[in-house]
Amino acid sequence: MSVAMTHLPAPKEVKDLLGGLLDKPIALKPGPPFAVSPLYPASIATFVDDSLVVRAVVAFDLPLSAFLGSALALVPPAQAQAAIEEAKLAPAMSEALHEVFNVVGSLFNVGDSPHLRLYQATPAGEPLAADARSRTQILGRREDLVVEITGYGTGRIAIVLC
Repeated sequence: MSVAMTHLPAPKEVKDLLGGLLDKPIALKPGPPFAVSPLYPASIATFVDDSLVVRAVVAFDLPLSAFLGSALALVPPAQAQAAIEEAKLAPAMSEALHEVFNVVGSLFNVGDSPHLRLYQATPAGEPLAADARSRTQILGRREDLVVEITGYGTGRIAIVLC
């Protein structure tokens, strides 16, 4: 019996989803893999299949977390910059970022791929589960991108299939 493979979203799919969600121009380019650590904080979401098996994690580095959450919540860019300097997202940014993660889950649900759903999301600045952090270090089927949100700034995303 073969197990269906989880869909790895293409950069264009990520760009279209984020641009549509934020109603802002988004620029993407390939970036180097990044691993979340205390020195490189990030927001991490875990996505599971119907059997609660972790199939994917998505990490937004601290700048992208602040910019995505702020852009969706209509928080001014200056407040996003302040959150980056403090290394902690404001509650409105965290709530909006959770919604971004929820929508990002749709990127995995195409064709015959297993249906994934958001299981857990931890915003940057909050304590992370060790397994979530270690999953960002998996090499193989992953997409690492540098994302620029017009009017806000640039950050990094890692989409990692487990």
